[in-house]
Amino acid sequence: MAGRHRGALPADGWGRVGTGLRTGVRTAWTTVADGEFFCAACGGDRNYERRTGRRRLELLGVPLLRGNATEPVLACTSCGEHFGPEALTRPTTTRLAALLRDGVQGVALAALAMGGTDHPAARRAAVTSVHAAGYPDCTEEQLLAQCAALRSDTSAGACVGVEIELHATLGPLVPHLAEPGRVGLLLQGARIALADGPYSPGERAVLTALGSALEFTPEQTQALLVAAPEPR
Repeated sequence: MAGRHRGALPADGWGRVGTGLRTGVRTAWTTVADGEFFCAACGGDRNYERRTGRRRLELLGVPLLRGNATEPVLACTSCGEHFGPEALTRPTTTRLAALLRDGVQGVALAALAMGGTDHPAARRAAVTSVHAAGYPDCTEEQLLAQCAALRSDTSAGACVGVEIELHATLGPLVPHLAEPGRVGLLLQGARIALADGPYSPGERAVLTALGSALEFTPEQTQALLVAAPEPR
């Protein structure tokens, strides 16, 4: 998580010259862009202003000398806290929810495409998983059509196209998931694969690729697949 950006904001200093007049250094900020980000101080999605600054010496509020430029900051328009530009690397909660929905759908498609399309139980398990993730209007026919598109990119006897799609879908999500969330995604794929019986070679291959995309070692992936509960 990006922390509050203190380093770029040295406190403006004030003092007195020989005549008793107040003089000091202020930072003049200029807003150059805006947008939405996750504010760590507020704990939620907020609007921000990207600002650049330049220090200047003032006497009674009148600028006398221009100083060096400061590092750019993101200013939360709600609480006023300042953060470094790296705060934008954390997705907003809205964006994270969308990534998670797409991730669950991608896992369901991968597990279904490599052996479950001909089995009603596997199809039902995939549809249930996608509905629970936030796509309540997704139909079985739509999933089957997407599975067919995935398989069309797959070489004979392999799951290359499915693996590529998994890494593309999960890549933006995985860095923001704690281990329990990553385990949950792998187990969702396992449950779909097990809905029609033991893992087939194709299902095991794609679930191993899923484990890799979720940053598990091969040993961790196999242990989780063995421990996955079979659907009732």
